[in-house]
Amino acid sequence: MPSPKARSGGVGGSSGRYEFMSLSRSPPPPALQRQGSDPTAARLRAADSPTRRRGSGSSTASTSSTGGQQLPEEDCMRLNPSILGIALSSLLAIDLWLSKRLGVCACEDSSWGSVRPLMKLVEVSGHGIPWLVGAAYCLYKSDSAAGQEVMLNLLMALVLDLVLVSIVKAVVRRRRPAHNRMDMFATFSVDRYSFPSGHATRAAMCARFLLAHLVLAAPLRVLVLLWAAFVGFSRVLLGRHNVTDVAFGFFMGYCQYNLVEALWLSPVTLQSMVGQLE
Repeated sequence: MPSPKARSGGVGGSSGRYEFMSLSRSPPPPALQRQGSDPTAARLRAADSPTRRRGSGSSTASTSSTGGQQLPEEDCMRLNPSILGIALSSLLAIDLWLSKRLGVCACEDSSWGSVRPLMKLVEVSGHGIPWLVGAAYCLYKSDSAAGQEVMLNLLMALVLDLVLVSIVKAVVRRRRPAHNRMDMFATFSVDRYSFPSGHATRAAMCARFLLAHLVLAAPLRVLVLLWAAFVGFSRVLLGRHNVTDVAFGFFMGYCQYNLVEALWLSPVTLQSMVGQLE
């Protein structure tokens, strides 16, 4: 039961306010009464209260999570890949899977390991060195101006193919398939890369060149096309290249022939070049 109104001692009396005091509670010490009446101490206690500390911590955390630690734009792009990126990744996975399934002649223990010597013979038929030696020999033995012109431009086309394929391989730097055995014929430093297939570019370009500048019967023309296709397909069977390496090699070789036609060296052009050098 509350006691009658009484003036509180100390500061409470000076403010002229009355307080009810419980009979069951002892009055606070005078020091605490002075602290409770001091406005500066009240503000400090309110600032140190657990509720205030929790509120300030949550506000700081929310500020740091929203404004202080924003993800960079490139990270946001990686977290939200585009449709084109997903499509390219899927095509790459299919390419690797299909290339591994088709590499049935990659080694002697493969399912078609007995056919590996024949595939390696096809590999040599599409190599650059035999084609360069053959074109140079035919140019030397040719006794007609037209034959020399054709062989000279074929030799130029083969050199151009080697240069362009080496540049693309050095830029792309795609490794050869993991199941490939590095027992290829006459390799160079750039041949450790896979994209594009030099055999495929050479086969496509030489096939177009021979069909355009040599008079061949219909069976021989079909044989040239089959040889070019078989050279490209043997690269996948031997595990030398992925499917996309050969496909892009065919496309690149097809376009290289157009470049050879644009840079065609006629006897008149050749004589003028030799005269300028002299």
